[in-house]
Amino acid sequence: MPKKSLILALVLYVVSSVTSYGVFSFAKSGSVLPGGMVSDQNSEVDENETTLLSTLLEIQPSDPKDQACPLSGAYYTQQERDAWEKRRPLAVMVENSPDARPQSGLSDADVIFELVAEGAVTRFMALFYCGVQANDTTLAPIRSARTYFVDYASGFNLPLYVHVGGANLAGPANAIGQIADYGWALENDLNQFSIGYPTFIRNENRIADKEVATEHTMETTTEKLWAVGEERGWTNMSPEMKYGRKVIPAENWADAFIPWTFEDSVPAAGDVRNISHEFWTGYKQYDVSWSFDPATNNYLRTMGGEPHVDMNDGKQIAASNVIVLLTVEKGPIDELKHMLYTTTGTGKALIFKNGQAITGKWSKKTRESELRFTDASGKDIPLARGLTWISVVDTSTEVNY
Repeated sequence: MPKKSLILALVLYVVSSVTSYGVFSFAKSGSVLPGGMVSDQNSEVDENETTLLSTLLEIQPSDPKDQACPLSGAYYTQQERDAWEKRRPLAVMVENSPDARPQSGLSDADVIFELVAEGAVTRFMALFYCGVQANDTTLAPIRSARTYFVDYASGFNLPLYVHVGGANLAGPANAIGQIADYGWALENDLNQFSIGYPTFIRNENRIADKEVATEHTMETTTEKLWAVGEERGWTNMSPEMKYGRKVIPAENWADAFIPWTFEDSVPAAGDVRNISHEFWTGYKQYDVSWSFDPATNNYLRTMGGEPHVDMNDGKQIAASNVIVLLTVEKGPIDELKHMLYTTTGTGKALIFKNGQAITGKWSKKTRESELRFTDASGKDIPLARGLTWISVVDTSTEVNY
């Protein structure tokens, strides 16, 4: 980016962030916002505040599901495809401290990344694209950006990156500085500080049976986020979409994205029924295990010894593919215990699908390259159709199965 353009982008980003944060903070005390809306963040969420900003689809049970999702390979209706092709995916930061649980919306994601944010506490980046076109899905609690999540998001062709601020200490963990350096502030960055209320709300009553600190209460919805993207001109139909180091004129986002390979038929289920691993030794609240269900061909997720449920429907989270990506972990690197991970290059990947365990290789040539999973001959490993959950851990991590 030319120096003058970079300076302008940084100035606009800072001004918009400060202005929005001030408005949001003022509104938080129950003040009148522009347009006459009133915010009282200490009361229950008013249903009028979550009025849909676009008309949701009405999918008929008889509509054929024959359109494959570029991110998950799952099949949806032509109506849903027509809807997602006007948009870019949402890459949403969702926190995972015990006070944040249960989260809202993870079951409806197409892809989820999980890494340690700091001090053994993991965090999720969930990509939403195909599975939420017929619903205005609640997402919570939203949390801050980390540099390695930005790196992984970069491989998905400028998704709308959703977060509440981020790590900003000088140095390699400065996610906010990187977002500005990459030009995202003017192209795809949906930072709560530059958007505010009512797209983002503090719902302090989202978990009825316990009180949690304010930082665990940020909530939004998929339709509200896409409405902001549309207002800013950040849609599938943008004149130019970036991919790798090229600028590709594209009629829709998928034209400039190469999907993973997905299986057209489901093979007989294998005998690998249980998977488990830790993120950091001694922090059992973040230990993960998966149990394969042959009836649904899915893996059911358990975290900290308890079923990991989605608050939106109360059901245990299920994934079609569980991938453990082994890479170099470094940190904590500063007083805030920020971490770093090697996100480019190649390394070992364990891929679990259909009750089978496959040892493969992950590769990501550059920050903007897509993450790929290949076998010993260099061919793409076909994935099962549905949610893919990617846990990124240090190379020393023991995975049991």
